[in-house]
Amino acid sequence: MIKAYLTLLRPHQYLKNLVLILPAFFALRINEWEVIWRTIIGIIGFSLVASAVYILNDYLDQEEDRKHPVKKHRPIASGIVSGKNALVLMGILLVLFVPMFYWLDKHAFYLISSYVFMNVLYTFKLKHIPILDIFIIALGFLIRIATGATIATPDIPLTMWIVLMIFLGALFLALAKRRDDVLLAAEGNKVRKSIDGYNLEFINGAMVIMASVLVVSYLSYTISPEVQQKFGSEYLYLTVAFVLLGVLRYMQITFVEEKSGSPTKVFLQDSFLQLTILGWVIAFVILIYL
Repeated sequence: MIKAYLTLLRPHQYLKNLVLILPAFFALRINEWEVIWRTIIGIIGFSLVASAVYILNDYLDQEEDRKHPVKKHRPIASGIVSGKNALVLMGILLVLFVPMFYWLDKHAFYLISSYVFMNVLYTFKLKHIPILDIFIIALGFLIRIATGATIATPDIPLTMWIVLMIFLGALFLALAKRRDDVLLAAEGNKVRKSIDGYNLEFINGAMVIMASVLVVSYLSYTISPEVQQKFGSEYLYLTVAFVLLGVLRYMQITFVEEKSGSPTKVFLQDSFLQLTILGWVIAFVILIYL
């Protein structure tokens, strides 16, 4: 039973909340103890608030989830956890961890509150509106990175480049997830209403556009004079190789292997992507510190 409740929290999705680290990383403040512990607390708190949102989503979607080949095994859909108990757990998480952000920073509290409000709207209505549904997902990532900046580096504003790249990357991943839904619908498993607004041609084209703009944005970021001056290196553009590797590998997983239904599970299970991300981090650190 404990395992079922842990599954209900969707801990594998916590990987998304590591983006809260990025403001401190790009601000060169990742080695400061106060920044570290505030970021860690922020990640934990955001993860558990997000779990509350997932519980609400599972509760409302339990009938649709029972028709899904994978989601039918979720605790509420399968009947292992009752809807009443799930809602109680959701309430406990919200009461405990949303106010915690006010202690960290009142602006972080406003951000996490807007995240909850936006996702409640998403769960009840917005996820059924094609295109708007993936934009809401991308906005969730912008709220994450803004929360990380507010908590850890409030004196350093987010650059337009980071905001742009996070937004484009999130749209790219959301489109890949919708592509999996389109494939399921083609097999007779229509798992969400918004899928009527998508087809493979549209999603494939949109993903190519997002991938192209994302890579160009990252390259523009690395060669911009202010970034080169900030990091003291003219060779950051070399790290674009890892960005290209990562994007192409994810497109391969999506278009060739057709396994893009859960982006977090893709990142957790694919050693190629993991090594690519590790390579990018190592290369970036070497270029700015050596």
